[in-house]
Amino acid sequence: MRELEYPFDSSYILTNKKKLRRRLLEEGGGRIRKRIAILGMSTTHDIMEILGLFLLNYGIEPVFYESEYAQGWNDAMFDNPELLSFKPDIIFIHTSSRNITDWPAVTDSREDVDAKLEACFARYRQLWQKLEESYSCPVIQNNFELPAWRLMGNRDAWDWRGRVRFTARLNEKISAWADSHENFYIHDINYLSASYGLEQWSNPFYYHMYKYILAVPAIPLFSFNLANLIKSLYGKNKKALALDLDNTLWGGIVGDDGADNIEIGQETPVAQLYSEFQSYIKAQKDMGVLLTVNSKNDEENALAGLARPDSILRKEDFTDIKANWESKDRNLLAIADDLNIGADAMVFVDDNPAEREIVRQGVPQAAVPELSEPEHYIGILDKAGYFETTTFSADDLRRSEMYKANAERKKSEASFADYGEYLDSLEMKGEIAPFAPAYMSRIAQLTNKSNQFNLTTRRCSQAEIEAVASDSAYITLYGRLADKFGDNGVVSVVFGHRGSKEEPRSDGEEFHIDLWLMSCRVLRRGMEDAMLDALADKCIKQGITKVFGYYYPTAKNKMVRDFYTTMGFSRLSEDAEGNSVNVLDLGGGYSKRNKHIEVN
Repeated sequence: MRELEYPFDSSYILTNKKKLRRRLLEEGGGRIRKRIAILGMSTTHDIMEILGLFLLNYGIEPVFYESEYAQGWNDAMFDNPELLSFKPDIIFIHTSSRNITDWPAVTDSREDVDAKLEACFARYRQLWQKLEESYSCPVIQNNFELPAWRLMGNRDAWDWRGRVRFTARLNEKISAWADSHENFYIHDINYLSASYGLEQWSNPFYYHMYKYILAVPAIPLFSFNLANLIKSLYGKNKKALALDLDNTLWGGIVGDDGADNIEIGQETPVAQLYSEFQSYIKAQKDMGVLLTVNSKNDEENALAGLARPDSILRKEDFTDIKANWESKDRNLLAIADDLNIGADAMVFVDDNPAEREIVRQGVPQAAVPELSEPEHYIGILDKAGYFETTTFSADDLRRSEMYKANAERKKSEASFADYGEYLDSLEMKGEIAPFAPAYMSRIAQLTNKSNQFNLTTRRCSQAEIEAVASDSAYITLYGRLADKFGDNGVVSVVFGHRGSKEEPRSDGEEFHIDLWLMSCRVLRRGMEDAMLDALADKCIKQGITKVFGYYYPTAKNKMVRDFYTTMGFSRLSEDAEGNSVNVLDLGGGYSKRNKHIEVN
């Protein structure tokens, strides 16, 4: 919905929130449903309502638990029965500097201030530990914005009694906790309030009148920023940038001006603007974002612009380059097809409003940010939260290289008449093993990103993955795949439980697959055969005779509708919506299926 895309009109959202919610619900669209508990230390109701709008727009239908005014700490620490029965998928702790009740006094010694800092932090640490014990779910907490006033002026930033320094030290302790606890995340209102303007953000009128710790006009920005964090946890991030060239990555038109005369480098202020933007885009690529070109240009001219010695971005930084005279909506779809990702994973960046509108109309599922002047390009992309990072793995660092290797595999495939010979030529090596700590983050990431080869589309947080891995009723397997072109990393995940479908038990002859997914990067390479072989072997060793597999259809996973029957399962039932139950009988033994992957 355009009204909820950054940059948005906050006053419009606040005034029309009910109308926007009604429109979002009417659109429908297969959203995932998540239970979100908001534990407030101040008023939260409008925050909850606006957060709900942004989450609906991201494809997440929230069900909220909201603590009574300022009762969030008590609800968690004293086991509020309503919160326990709610069984949240995410807990958000809404705090602010107004919740710091014992600030340093100018008469305090260093030891006094250290003791106050430790007492303040210990209170929150106690809360986090209690939530960790009671709920296996991610916890998000605001850090602390700077105080609204400085008693000592500039000295407040370095004096041990200064509130500014006290806030910085407290935030650093919270950051250290987040760094060492995988399922704890910080909602950075310290940055957000500074970006918004601390004086406006902390307007005391809204606290004393309504007990909001931030100005009401800032609530949409606050809620949007929090929604970006939540959607990232559930795999709703974008994956690729499709970038125009002329007046987007450089100033001028390379076809008219020539590569020597476009604005890039350090010679002029305009050139420096574009170089800074290219540096930002290059950093996104280093974070795992796929870079592509979508430009109306002769390819020779496009490559000449990228070949300039002062260009930050080079041809090799791009996974796909479409420089031609096709319409940009068609090019965008072609790029998504080349990368084997959905068009909804694309962000189209173009300075030309006419081209942006063509893509909005032709590819409505893609994100199309509304750019203004080049000096604002970075700010618009950065604050839009397309690539919000909650997990960061070694595979993310190598993603661009992985997709380029896939392109090499496609070229190699074209030279073989026999597909089996092609698979053998890849010299594939697989690693299949139970979930391991080193891969928990990547496994959780896969469960939230994989859509096409995902039989039940179950979404899991890292806390849920860790809980499954430690439960003796479950069998878990991850699969890595490498070949002569490179390492694909962890590409497949299977887990399920013994017992009945409804009740996991550590005994019993039935096994029920809760989740089976595979990255689209390795489709049709035989990894599914290797994973089933490993799963069957585990089941037989544990005395399991029947393996049940479930398929729940979505708009994106139709390709695996008949997966189980092609893998030797018998279909037991299928309803009118296409939900099916399938079974593999291991009582008479099992014949290995994998023929092309050397499995460790």
